[in-house]
Amino acid sequence: MKNNKDLNYSMSFPQTRMRRNRLKSWSRKLMKENILSASDLILPIFITDSNKKTPITSMPGIARIPLEQVSDIIGHADELRIQAVALFPEISSNLKDVMGSEALNKNNLVCRTAEKIKKQVPNIGIICDVALDPYTSHGHDGLLSDNPKDPEILNDETIKVLINQSIIQAQAGADIIAPSDMMDGRIGAIRNALDQADFKNTQIMSYAAKYASAFYGPFRDAIGSNKTLMGNKKTYQMDYSNSNEALREVALDIKEGADIIMIKPGMPYLDILSRVKSTFLMPTFVYQVSGEYSMLSVAADNNFFDRNAVIMESLTCFKRAGADGILTYFALEAAQILKEG
Repeated sequence: MKNNKDLNYSMSFPQTRMRRNRLKSWSRKLMKENILSASDLILPIFITDSNKKTPITSMPGIARIPLEQVSDIIGHADELRIQAVALFPEISSNLKDVMGSEALNKNNLVCRTAEKIKKQVPNIGIICDVALDPYTSHGHDGLLSDNPKDPEILNDETIKVLINQSIIQAQAGADIIAPSDMMDGRIGAIRNALDQADFKNTQIMSYAAKYASAFYGPFRDAIGSNKTLMGNKKTYQMDYSNSNEALREVALDIKEGADIIMIKPGMPYLDILSRVKSTFLMPTFVYQVSGEYSMLSVAADNNFFDRNAVIMESLTCFKRAGADGILTYFALEAAQILKEG
């Protein structure tokens, strides 16, 4: 087949009328290049060690779910044919410390939730986040040095903790281990550790291109790290000005054994998603992050545009740019829209 450079686009109006293919509904459907399905969606769930469901004020319509009520949302997701869920914990402040020790508790909230889900719906995929920010008193994804004036995020020391965190999550039933911390070299170290612990079939989804973004604000509210975060995360998350750097990050993580690549945030980074997918042809996921969700939700709630239409348009744009899977807080709504045709 000829490549695009060899194609002849010399025909012009009136011989060529582009609107002909758009005239009828059935024709538009036949010409559709990208089709969104419930199988493309991953539902992020905020879980809490509180005994009651608590709304997240900066994310209208989203709440932290106590362990006792997780069964309801998992059952709903399964009914709508959503294939996987991603777990993010909000834990009590008295369980947080500078080392993020609760991350290594085999009976922590994430592990208990994963075990419960696996028993209830064994066919749904469970993605567990590997990072320390929900567990540290300083709100960072890694360990801090002892320098009080200019504390540094310790890369290699953090990896040792992330390895153990990954193992206990796999033991609890996680199907996909998802390091979101952005430490250098952690994918290879975690892959080796999982293999040695007889978790050779546990997948790794690497947050390979995760940017230091202001769009994460509502998420940090949800897990309770906004109040505790010291400084910012620019020494380990990527500069939003950079594009080529993302390709280097992805290439390194693939070489170290990543099965899936994650791009985060989503819509402001469609160019990164497209470049990564076309360059590496790897399974590539994207995260429609909390800030994106909140912007669209608030605008829709004020009738600035049609909610369902914008949900479907935004998610289909991710497919068009190359996403194989989409983490989105709209997952349940989108799956319901698709079900209703």
